[in-house]
Amino acid sequence: MAKKKAKKIVKKAVKKTAKKPASVKASAGKPAKKAAPKKAAKKKPLKKPAAKTHKRTTTISPYLTFPGNCEDAFNFYRSVFGGQFPYMGRFKDMPSMPGQPALSEEDANKIMHVSLPISEETILMGSDSSEAFGHVTNIGNNFSISINAKSKDDADRLFNGLSEGGHVVMPMDKTFWGSYFGMFTDKYKIQWLVSFDERPM
Repeated sequence: MAKKKAKKIVKKAVKKTAKKPASVKASAGKPAKKAAPKKAAKKKPLKKPAAKTHKRTTTISPYLTFPGNCEDAFNFYRSVFGGQFPYMGRFKDMPSMPGQPALSEEDANKIMHVSLPISEETILMGSDSSEAFGHVTNIGNNFSISINAKSKDDADRLFNGLSEGGHVVMPMDKTFWGSYFGMFTDKYKIQWLVSFDERPM
């Protein structure tokens, strides 16, 4: 009887083993293999946006001269065009120069230079005239053409070419406001201002 019971127990154990899936059978008595760690996906480096380069071009803008009411005139122009004045300087803001006559209070408060951007490439500029600096505004000499050159060499080329046969008022040179600048009246009596700015506005 004991032998029969033992055989029955062995048979049951064999049947249970046979029912186990193949994967379990294969791993029986063997240490389980560790799953290989998943490789982290490589992140693509973000492309930096290309830096915007400022391409210099030669631009021409009107420069108006007034007999003392430049500020009033430009406030009027701004009320029509809109925008702001990037710069408005008065004669009293100029550094003193040797041999320069003392300015009256009236002249000191006149506008030495003002600019009003009209578009990306056009700027309306102006100033008051001052007898202390040898200029009296009359109808006909109350405007100039201002050239902002794309390079220093180009400024010299334009100045020398356009002033040929005319009258040079101020040769090209570095100014206290930072521009490379010059003035002349051409042989047709048209007034020109030429400048090159290292840091364009």
